[in-house]
Amino acid sequence: MNNNVDYFITKEMIVQYDDLNRKKKEIEKELEKLKKAFNQYFDVAVGKNVKGELNISGYKLQRQIRKSEKFEQDETVKRLEELNMMDLIQRKPDEGKIKSALNLGLLKETDLEGCIKQISSQAIYVKQISTNE
Repeated sequence: MNNNVDYFITKEMIVQYDDLNRKKKEIEKELEKLKKAFNQYFDVAVGKNVKGELNISGYKLQRQIRKSEKFEQDETVKRLEELNMMDLIQRKPDEGKIKSALNLGLLKETDLEGCIKQISSQAIYVKQISTNE
């Protein structure tokens, strides 16, 4: 560890983080319950997947509907192949099968050198533990 660190971690900071994280989880659960209730209301009042609005005592509740399109993979590939539009098709490696082939010795890790991209992310976890202080 670097001894020239200007950041200090205290027990109070860890306790505060743990407390806030617990509250966040409780709040997220409550928000999900309310969202579900609001969506059920709009489903009945205006219809499923229909935008709606409700004004109550100075508050406006709105439901927006976002639509996205995604090509059905197998049918789209088949159709593009029929149209000889191969440049529009991207094939993806099957990670599960690759790992199985590595485990079975059908592939060597050296065969895939330069093919594996490693991504790092940071996460902080705090768990309350019992102590006899």
